[in-house]
Amino acid sequence: EGQMSALGRIKEGVILRVAASELSGTLPVMQVSDNLTFLAEVMIEQAIAVARAQLVQRYGEPQAKQVGFAVMAYGKLGGIELSYGSDLDLVFVFNGADGQTAGPKVIDNSRFYTRLAQRVTHVLSAQMFSGRLYEVDLRLRPDGDSGLVATTLTGFRRYQLESAWTWEHQALCRARFILGCHELLECFTAVRLTVLSKPRILLELASEVVSMREKMRAHLAKGDTENIDLKQDAGGVADIEFIVQFLLLAHTNAFPSLAKWPDNVRILANLARLSLITKAEADI
Repeated sequence: EGQMSALGRIKEGVILRVAASELSGTLPVMQVSDNLTFLAEVMIEQAIAVARAQLVQRYGEPQAKQVGFAVMAYGKLGGIELSYGSDLDLVFVFNGADGQTAGPKVIDNSRFYTRLAQRVTHVLSAQMFSGRLYEVDLRLRPDGDSGLVATTLTGFRRYQLESAWTWEHQALCRARFILGCHELLECFTAVRLTVLSKPRILLELASEVVSMREKMRAHLAKGDTENIDLKQDAGGVADIEFIVQFLLLAHTNAFPSLAKWPDNVRILANLARLSLITKAEADI
């Protein structure tokens, strides 16, 4: 509890400095989101350190030929576009499911990493006297709410290639590896590129993207005729994000470099560089 409170104080101090710099005009908007994103990454890293130390003390280190734990960020955190009130869309992936921990109390590695993911989520989202660090959303993991809190890399790859819906591939456009071993980084990057570069029938892709956007708007738009919702109303930020995701899924097969970045601004710049949209369209 003391460690969680300390993390909360550190976060509050950094956010105060970022907000003061933004209000004084010394920190551009793009750098505000960069700083808030990097802060969240540090908080996640420290949450893993706290949670892992507790588990290792009880169960020992996982033992197997290849072991590793990684965190994938989606949404605003994945797109390096975090704002002050953003939640964290996270997916936990691990290697070494066939092994066990070294003890004193021996458990399967799968159980160890599942408990690690649960404890990390608890450290980040537990309600403290001063509030919680972040709201954490795990619904983008394979099989959503019915899926495991942490999944093997093999399971993640299989799900993305064989079972995931188009909207889940859209979410992968804004996915980014933020913490973990180098091997998992390389594997995740390869899986993401493979999924994004799958050949697709453009009319079918467009129909599925539009259908999902309409469902999302019907669910989230406020329907206020006097006040415009800059994110969810027609022509808002969410429409732009869906257009960018459609273009990424449509053209990464021919232009793999499009998958390099997960943020909208750089994706739009790359689309313009490849003449898939005009520079004026990217700048708007």
